[in-house]
Amino acid sequence: MTRDEAARKIREISATLHEHNYRYYVLAQPTVTDKEYDDLLKTLAGLEVQFPDLRDPHSPSQRIGAKVPSSEKTVTHRTKMYSLDNTYSIEELKEWHQRVLKGLPGESVEYVVELKIDGISAALTYEKGLFALGATRGDGSVGEDVTHSLKTVRSIPLKLQESRRKKFPERLEVRGEIYMNREVFEKLNRERKKAGEVLFANPRNATSGSVKLLDSRVTAERKLNCFIHSFGVLEGGAAFQTQWEFLNGIREWGFCVDASHRLCRSLDEVIDYCREYQEKRKMIPYEVDGIVIKVNSLSQQARLGNTLKSPRWAVAYKFPAYQATTALKDIVVQVGRTGVLTPVAELEPVECAGVIISRATLHNFDEIKRLGICKGDRVLIERAGDVIPKIVKVVSSAPGGRRTVFDVPKKCPECGGQIIKDKSEEVAYRCANPSCLRQLERRLVHFASRAAMDIEGLGEAAVAQLLEKDLVRDLADIYFLKKEDLLTLDLFKEKKAAKLIAAIERSKEQPLSRFLFGLGIVNVGEKAAYVLAQRFKTLDRVMSAKIEAFQEIHEIGEVTAGSVYKFFHDPSTKELVDKFRRTGMNMEEKAEARGEKLAGKTFVFTGELASLTRDKAQAQVKALGGEIASSVSKNTDFVVAGNAPGSKYNKALSLGVTVLNEQQFFSLISGA
Repeated sequence: MTRDEAARKIREISATLHEHNYRYYVLAQPTVTDKEYDDLLKTLAGLEVQFPDLRDPHSPSQRIGAKVPSSEKTVTHRTKMYSLDNTYSIEELKEWHQRVLKGLPGESVEYVVELKIDGISAALTYEKGLFALGATRGDGSVGEDVTHSLKTVRSIPLKLQESRRKKFPERLEVRGEIYMNREVFEKLNRERKKAGEVLFANPRNATSGSVKLLDSRVTAERKLNCFIHSFGVLEGGAAFQTQWEFLNGIREWGFCVDASHRLCRSLDEVIDYCREYQEKRKMIPYEVDGIVIKVNSLSQQARLGNTLKSPRWAVAYKFPAYQATTALKDIVVQVGRTGVLTPVAELEPVECAGVIISRATLHNFDEIKRLGICKGDRVLIERAGDVIPKIVKVVSSAPGGRRTVFDVPKKCPECGGQIIKDKSEEVAYRCANPSCLRQLERRLVHFASRAAMDIEGLGEAAVAQLLEKDLVRDLADIYFLKKEDLLTLDLFKEKKAAKLIAAIERSKEQPLSRFLFGLGIVNVGEKAAYVLAQRFKTLDRVMSAKIEAFQEIHEIGEVTAGSVYKFFHDPSTKELVDKFRRTGMNMEEKAEARGEKLAGKTFVFTGELASLTRDKAQAQVKALGGEIASSVSKNTDFVVAGNAPGSKYNKALSLGVTVLNEQQFFSLISGA
């Protein structure tokens, strides 16, 4: 066979296999048997071995996979991958609906409902119709590059289909769920059992493990699937007005969309759908743990916006979780870093939804009263949302007929201090002793954690010994520690003590956002602390702000606003802050102050940079106050062009936008 004949044959077989994938996974109308498909694939692979220079990286044969050296490459998502808020009852679903209507006054709302598949979320990026990047959700902002594994998933097209009605975008990022059918999962576990290997707990666990394998040949054998449900980026091409239009439109490009999705004109239709599929759940060949409800109009979605972690325009209705019964051994009370007392049930270990559970949350003391539970009772537990174990009800009372009712402790179980009921939270009880060592211990560990002040070496064991020796009595005291103090502790020798003192000193330079998070303000997480720091810039401005200033911040909300205001108007907080000031602690958001140098400047990147990744280059621009855009317009200030720049380079030239090469870009940011 000549080279030209081989090239023609490779093109023909590749096109045929792409078509078979489309018919099998998208249309669910296969026209060949598995053996016929595999025979074609073998023929293609044989030709590519014979003529290696003709192998296309997007060839169907490349789904077989190969081992890669490392799985640690990360991907920063262009737009955040939010998690969904959950509802567990029709009443909660109705409450969410009312919040949507409140956010869209006077407007009618349609919903699109989709099965919530129990797999792992992924983002798929296509450049000019070719699959270029696959990444896990990660923390929503940064995920793991798993392109090598996702190329083996046959329901993910390597090349998009041309559509007469709607041309696919130059750059497209879609989001979907990677999953494993129950039948494949059960077969996989049977094989692992035979081989004496550890079994996977559930299909989601198996899917996650399969996607993150370094050897994608093994991933290919797991027969994973993918349903697309949303998008993150659409650049240079198609646009959609509604979620319904998106789901139906992308099928024409070759994506697989779950056929169960439905357009609902009213909330009643949504509720009917939820009840219908709750009954059908066991008949579906893959794990489904609920229903996702989305506002259909993309314009309305944009106006509703997002909270720090979830979209306001979408919610999950979770099906009743897996359940099990077991004996309640005891009820213990934990004291948190804010002094809140939380009752926890200690259980006879039991398997529930693939996990061994020995403890379950009781939330608060009112919940104990509502359940009427006592030590020795047999209880029904469930994993709320298939994640958090909780007690649902008492199945049978403790044997012997004698039941001891659990009472709220009169004194703190850790320090013996007075217990008070928090007026701001009807069900919360707190230890009123500001010197409670357990509270201080947990606050110190939180303050030193990586997400807060990042003081390496100041973990639970070190904190416990510092408190035991009475070397610290509040958060600021750690900055007055000396190496000689640490050498009195069992954990520390000369080198380790010096290392911790250095880490404490370095932490003084952390930005205000880290400091705010480290203070452990009630209801203020890492994101809220960042938002506050970006808005107010200095701690003095935070402390002097009125409560209305916090309430008007879109991402904060009334409850968090009240917590922040109350915290900084407590006299003890002011004393603590004064003490921190004496240590030389930074109390400004340094990155924002430094970032004013490029404020108001918009950058677009195209091509590959030689000395660092595009993500890192964009991060430097943002750190200096600049903005990143995805497309070139007359409002663009700079286009940074690396190797092999795309169409954005030509557009910049046509519009007269300043184009910088890599060296010029670094000169610019160095000067800034």
